Amino acid sequence: MLNTITGRLIAQGLSMAVAVALFNGCTDMYNQPKFKPLDKSSFYGDHLSSRPLVDGTVARGSLRDDGLLYTGKVNGQFADLFPFPVTTEMMQRGQRKFKTFCTPCHGALGDGRGMIVQRGFPKPNSFHSDSLRTKPVGYYFDVMTNGFGRMYNYASSVAVSDRWAVAAYIRALQKSQRVAIGELSAAERKTIAESAP
Repeated sequence: MLNTITGRLIAQGLSMAVAVALFNGCTDMYNQPKFKPLDKSSFYGDHLSSRPLVDGTVARGSLRDDGLLYTGKVNGQFADLFPFPVTTEMMQRGQRKFKTFCTPCHGALGDGRGMIVQRGFPKPNSFHSDSLRTKPVGYYFDVMTNGFGRMYNYASSVAVSDRWAVAAYIRALQKSQRVAIGELSAAERKTIAESAP
């Protein structure tokens, strides 16, 4: 019985010693010398603790080596092709993003009659005008990325793939307003005829 009690005391003592050693190691790591962002530093000549990035540094996952995807251009010209296939899911995402970010100015049809225009703000060009219908899709991507005229850029608000989805949806809106009746199926013509006043 005495041996068991002694054994337990020794085990507890060793456990306590290991815990103290580990705890001291953690506090040493916590209290190690380091620079805190924006603190003054006497180590560097410019007295800044935050150091500039080394030239050519690219954050992981941020290498933008696909010119079409990130600029909407091929060989310096606006592209009239998409960097990935246009799918139903992409068009639906483009429609959702268009409704959220574009309809306040451009309206649901892209005709430039959004709510803020109805309240007195200047009217943007209609996507259905001859000048905008002939623009390549890369142009729309570029305008969303960099802004144009009164429109500020949406690069920080709308992801790259979503800007392409919106460009695809704008192209679909444009086509929807200029379809010849002969290009429609019999079922589509019937639907239109039934909905006409």
